[in-house]
Amino acid sequence: MDDRGILTAVFAAPAVAMGVLWAALSTGLADVEPRYVVKLAMPDHTGKIGLPVVEGPPDASRPLVVIDAGHGGHDPGASGQDGEREKDLTLLLARSLRDALVASGRVRVALTRDNDRFLALDERADIARRLNANLFISVHADAASVAEAHGATIYTLSDKASDSVAEALAARENRADAVNGVSLAGKGQAVSSILVDLARREMRGSSQRFGELVVREGKDVIAFHAQPQREAAFIVLKSLDLPSALIEAGYISNLDDAQTMRDKAWRKRFSGSVARAIEIFLAERAAPSLVTATPVAEPVSGSGPTDVP
Repeated sequence: MDDRGILTAVFAAPAVAMGVLWAALSTGLADVEPRYVVKLAMPDHTGKIGLPVVEGPPDASRPLVVIDAGHGGHDPGASGQDGEREKDLTLLLARSLRDALVASGRVRVALTRDNDRFLALDERADIARRLNANLFISVHADAASVAEAHGATIYTLSDKASDSVAEALAARENRADAVNGVSLAGKGQAVSSILVDLARREMRGSSQRFGELVVREGKDVIAFHAQPQREAAFIVLKSLDLPSALIEAGYISNLDDAQTMRDKAWRKRFSGSVARAIEIFLAERAAPSLVTATPVAEPVSGSGPTDVP
């Protein structure tokens, strides 16, 4: 037999054997029963995810802050030039901010994730709403196409972005039958729309005030972007009844910013300044009559993507 015949026989033999086995099984000549049956419980996607542990003073009357570490699990977020992953830096920053707040003993705090797990965008803010939080903060590490971009930025929801989803938000709140604790039951569409618009404006103003405090308290610690307060249509900020902000602690695409965010000592200083801003903000909301009105610089509308957590 020549070489070609040998190769034909070698490759044909397994096919012939499989053909014989299949014929035997299909005609009932061979009856194979599994020795073991393994049953796997698949996750139930119909229910809501479990709520995180609330840390801090065991006093339910204390205000609650929910901190969201952006990205996680199979979503690494942006990447740095030295291989940094946004999901890792955001978790370090969120934990550091939690530790600063717990150490102060003035507020309660919860993390949307305290490990490398994935959360859908709507699950993040929903955790805060289900916990009846007083403030929601999502922490990220920005990326830009130019390596020179650097500095921290505080994003709040823009009017334009809010207007584009106002109808959907109104429909959601109507189904919930309340906005900011005001029942919409029995009220017409016009009244419901007015209540939704008022809630949206109040939350936008409160969120901007928090951003102003972060910049004020962190001016000696954090290197801010030239336009530190901006607005964008981030999905996690689209809440009618919860002051919310997204803090980009720096640009992971910038070598200096990435190195700074990796530094534990800097993260502690960063967290200390943000924690002070949080406590001042919550104190102002608890006693608004004691607050002296100060002009707030109008944030610059950002061009951030609408589907980024």
